[in-house]
Amino acid sequence: MEPRALRTYGRVKGRALKASQAALLETLAPRLGIPAGAFYPRALMPSAAEVWLEIGFGGGEHLAGQAERHPDVLFLGVEPFLNGIVSLLRHVDQRGLANVRILQGDARELVGRLPAAGLERVFILFADPWPKTRHHRRRLMQDDFIAALARVVRPGGALRFATDWRDYAAWTLARLLASPDWAWTAERADDWKRPASDHLTTRYEQKALGDSAPIFLDFVRR
Repeated sequence: MEPRALRTYGRVKGRALKASQAALLETLAPRLGIPAGAFYPRALMPSAAEVWLEIGFGGGEHLAGQAERHPDVLFLGVEPFLNGIVSLLRHVDQRGLANVRILQGDARELVGRLPAAGLERVFILFADPWPKTRHHRRRLMQDDFIAALARVVRPGGALRFATDWRDYAAWTLARLLASPDWAWTAERADDWKRPASDHLTTRYEQKALGDSAPIFLDFVRR
């Protein structure tokens, strides 16, 4: 029996692209693409000291900023929204970044193709909270996906989850704490109420669209 195709929820395309955006999509995107099938990320950048993944990078501000800070790190970015892809391409082009690779698609599919213990860091920042109870099954942070992330992050590697929705923070925290693979690094309330020193605040975060101040959950792979 063929495996059931993954269903990605939410929009995949917004406003029509401008000519300059379409040109980036045509010329730059093919050079930054992530190959189909199983692959070893370091083959995309043999000089990379580490490989970091950002899931749902939105407009790409955080990913591009981190890539600029860490030119020796290969950044993989996955985002289903085409306009977000184009936004990141613009950041890559303007900053001359050579350490970014991009996939438009579902993060679960990409994680399933990565080798075991191949990542040092994962960022999941302000993902769609799907606040209605009947939509909770659409949330990314399900038990099976948390286990899938544990497979691809090396021991000692890091996972950062951030949200400005209280319920989604509680949902994710409960599942990560129940996992035998992840250890919460927080020792006091300020550790999850304030961003870590290496966090980059984006315009989307500043819009404060949720029902709480941002909550940051930093975990380490056991």
